[in-house]
Amino acid sequence: MAVDTIRDRYQAAGHDHIFTFWSTLEESERKSLSRQLENLDINRVNRIYKKAIASEKEAADPEPIEPLPVGACESVVNDPASEKRWRSEGLQAIARGEVGVLLMAGGQGTRLGSSAPKGCYDIGLPSHKSLFQYQAERIARLQVVAETECNRPTGSVVVPWYVMTSGPTRRETEAFFTKNNFFGLSSKNVVFFEQGTLPCLTAEGKIMLESTSRVAVAPDGNGGLYAATRAPLSESNNSTVLSDLTDRGVLYVHAYCVDNCLVKVADPVFLGYCISKQADCAAKVVPKASPSESVGVVARRGEKFSVVEYSEISKEQAELRNSKTGELAFNAANIANHFYTTSYLKSVESFEDDLAFHIARKKIPTIDLKTGEVVKPSKPNGMKLELFVFDVFPFTKRFAVLEVARNEEFSPLKNAPGTGADDPETSRRDLLAQHKRFLERAGAQVKDGVEIELSPRVSYAGEGLEFVKGKTFTRSGYVENPEELDTLL
Repeated sequence: MAVDTIRDRYQAAGHDHIFTFWSTLEESERKSLSRQLENLDINRVNRIYKKAIASEKEAADPEPIEPLPVGACESVVNDPASEKRWRSEGLQAIARGEVGVLLMAGGQGTRLGSSAPKGCYDIGLPSHKSLFQYQAERIARLQVVAETECNRPTGSVVVPWYVMTSGPTRRETEAFFTKNNFFGLSSKNVVFFEQGTLPCLTAEGKIMLESTSRVAVAPDGNGGLYAATRAPLSESNNSTVLSDLTDRGVLYVHAYCVDNCLVKVADPVFLGYCISKQADCAAKVVPKASPSESVGVVARRGEKFSVVEYSEISKEQAELRNSKTGELAFNAANIANHFYTTSYLKSVESFEDDLAFHIARKKIPTIDLKTGEVVKPSKPNGMKLELFVFDVFPFTKRFAVLEVARNEEFSPLKNAPGTGADDPETSRRDLLAQHKRFLERAGAQVKDGVEIELSPRVSYAGEGLEFVKGKTFTRSGYVENPEELDTLL
C-alpha cells in the first residue's frame, strides 16, 4: 500500500502524529513503520478505545451480582455415575476426531526467574519434564485411551493441539518443540499461532510511539485468543486456526492456560458434560479455598453469566453461604479452563465490537513528539488495552458450568520459587500427591515419604493401574512405563 494512502487513513482517524518524524527516517525505518501501520486496523483501535472508556464509566454503576442459579453448575465430586457417563460421551467424541485443544501459552516465566516461555519451565519433578511435555504426553495418552476404549485402530485417533504464543515467545516455543521432537506427537498436529497486540494509547486515545519509527504495542490479553484464531498462522501460511478446525472436522474445543500442572488436557469428562448439555461455551471451576481467596468467580451479573473479580465482591457477599448446603454462595472459582463449540468460536466475530476491553494504566516509555527524545515516565502516562478470555461469557446463549475437585485439577504456577503458594514447589507437591492417589485408588500402598512420579503416558487420570493392586511401594522414583513400577516395591 502506498505511503500516502496509509497516511490519509491515519489522518482521517486522528493519528497523523505518527508521521511526525517521517522526514528524518532512513528508508529501512520508513518501510518498517509503513508495514506496521498497514497491518494495523486503526479504525478498530479507535472503536476499542471508545468502548473501553464508555465501559469504564458504566462500571461506576454496575449491574447487581448474584450467585449462580440452582442447577446452573453440576459437579463431578461425589457423583461417579455422572462422571462415568460424561467420560464415555467425551471419549466417543475424541475417537471420532471431533475434539481439538487450544493452549494459551504466550507468557514468559519472568516471575519464576526465567525469560523462556512459561511452558518450558521445569517445576522440579524427578523426570524434569517441562509443562509443555507433560501436556503433550497427556494428549498422547488420551489418544491411546480413546482408541482402546472405543475400539479404534492404533494411531487413528488425533487430538490436534493449537498453541497460542506471543511475539516474544513464538520463536523460542517453536524451537523448543522442534528440539524435543514435539514430545512424541506428530508435528502436523501441533499448530502454532500468535496472540495479537494493540497500540499503547495516551489518555486521549492517541497512539504512542516506542521510537521515532515504531508504534508502542502490548499484548491484547488472553481474550485476544478469539481474534488470533481468525488471523493467518504465519506470513507464509494464510490458513487460520478456525479454518484448520473446520478442515479437520473438529466440533468441540478445550481451552486452558499453560501454567496449571494438573490440567486434564481435552478432559473427556468435561467434554462429555458440555456435549450432553448442548453448551456453546462452558467453564470448569473449583470450589473457593476460603471466602477471602483472591480469585474471580463465575456468577451472574444482571441476567447474564460472567466472571466477577474478587475486588467486585463485598466481604458480606464473599462470606454468604447457601442455607441448604452450607457452601459459599459465590463459590465457583474461575480457573481459565473452557469449552467451546467450533461454531461458537466462529461466531465471536459477530459480537466482538460489543466486547469492552479493559484499561490498564501503565508507565510506558515513549517518544516526546516535540523533541524526539525518549521519555521514561515515573508515573502512568498511557494505557494498554486487554480483553479477557471470559469476556465472551455474557454473550453465550447456552452456557454451562462444571465443578471439579481442586486437588485433582488445579495447581497454578504463578510465583517465584520459595513463595509458598502457587510456586514450583507447590506444583511439584500437588502433582506427586495426585500420583500417589492414583496408585492408592488402584489398590496399592505407598509408604510415608515415598514419592512416585508416573509418566502421563502410563496413566492420564488413574486408569490402567489395576495391576498394582495389593502391592506396597517403598522406594521413590520416576516411571516411564508400567513395568518400571515393580522396581519401586
